[in-house]
Amino acid sequence: MSHTAKPIVTVYGDGQLARMMQPAAAELDIHLRILASSQEQSAAQVIPDVVLGDYHAYETLVSAAKDADALTFEHEHVPTEHVQALIDAGYNVQPQPSALLYAQDKLFMRQKLAELGAPVPRFAQIASVEDARNFAELVEGRVCLKARRGGYDGHGVWFPAAEELDSLVAELLEAGTPLMAEEKVNLTRELSVLVARRPSGEVKAWPITQSVQRDGICAEAFAPAPGLSPELAQRAAEVGELVATQLGVTGVLAVELFAYSVAEVDNWGSAASAAAASAAGFPSDGAVEDIAVNELAMRPHNTGHWTQDGSVTSQFEQHLRAVLDLPLGETTALAPVTVMANVLGGPEDPEMPMPQRVRAVMERYPQAKIHLYGKDHRAGRKIGHVNVVGEDVEQTRHIAADAAHFLVHAAWL
Repeated sequence: MSHTAKPIVTVYGDGQLARMMQPAAAELDIHLRILASSQEQSAAQVIPDVVLGDYHAYETLVSAAKDADALTFEHEHVPTEHVQALIDAGYNVQPQPSALLYAQDKLFMRQKLAELGAPVPRFAQIASVEDARNFAELVEGRVCLKARRGGYDGHGVWFPAAEELDSLVAELLEAGTPLMAEEKVNLTRELSVLVARRPSGEVKAWPITQSVQRDGICAEAFAPAPGLSPELAQRAAEVGELVATQLGVTGVLAVELFAYSVAEVDNWGSAASAAAASAAGFPSDGAVEDIAVNELAMRPHNTGHWTQDGSVTSQFEQHLRAVLDLPLGETTALAPVTVMANVLGGPEDPEMPMPQRVRAVMERYPQAKIHLYGKDHRAGRKIGHVNVVGEDVEQTRHIAADAAHFLVHAAWL
């Protein structure tokens, strides 16, 4: 880092994740620069130093990197060969392509995590219809088909019925979509482990988050995850730290986890067996849960937005600290529960202008913290989120959900 001028961080990306780094950058006197596709993009509206261009062009990446102390990302789509070329040219890129590869290709990620001993569902590469049939037989039809690259918010994921499998696989392979398959688990909930690591090795994790998905998109997040046994929470945190350190991730890493039911406590047959289950990280009543890694994201993540108002250090500040190899901030939660509710564009945009909707929410729920992304309405589009901290999970959830609902529909729940 330069000792003669404020540090410069270039972010490749122009969405809300880059936008939400700006307040933290301003407070730490870090100069933030972004590579954007247009001046109207979410981050370009609030960050003065904007380089316009296409991240697929190496020359454009270099022009945005000039004099930067660190280069980082808000998405995983910058071509790996360009990232390596930036490193070869002497730029400080965080995270590096050796780690990013495992966020870009789901099959490579599964193979590497299995090699490290991290919990993953059974999986296989699907290069033919025969591969798909063999895997379906292995997992007794519980098939989740995934595009190896790209895909988020429910895209690039299929749960084919037995009679649909052959035709779907043939169609996707013919279209040039590289595929993998994994076993569909008996999902009880989805969890997220958010950790940050800096190049010199320091790692810090936030409390485990539980997310609620609707139509493949994160709708709500709760932190800490309600009702999670201390043992399972500790195991999840260890998985996050294992992935961050063994893959050499720098910056914020989100490890999305499936929590799934493996048995009912009654099936253990005795108090001693139930105690053994609890000691293994399972709750002692209700469904017995285990965890498996679903996805990796090497950047700030939707399930970490609660940290803006519910943690000592937000994920956005922490990411900037990490990529500049600054000491990491404390990650302790500030309240018994923080609930994040996404503001997702409804089928129609209400006549009431958004500023009036914001004012109404402020009047009804002064404790609600509203974060908007400067995006126009589009059905299903993430246009903002609401954070609420509180003591009671259900009460806090209601306030966050009601506030988000009004921002979408101009009507209370």
